[in-house]
Amino acid sequence: MKKPIFMLLAAGLFTFASCESTTESRTEEQIDEAGDNIEEGAEEVGEDIEEGAEEVEDEIER
Repeated sequence: MKKPIFMLLAAGLFTFASCESTTESRTEEQIDEAGDNIEEGAEEVGEDIEEGAEEVEDEIER
């Protein structure tokens, strides 16, 4: 009798653990958005660095 009860409890825990809450979804979305913002900022900084390097190169060539 203990085995069937244990199996039902274990199955219940697995189904409960797989439920996704709305808070968890919102948190994941916020993390993704923050990651996108960081990536965009890094690209802008990289472009600025490249432009600065090109300006220095042009000054050296003169």
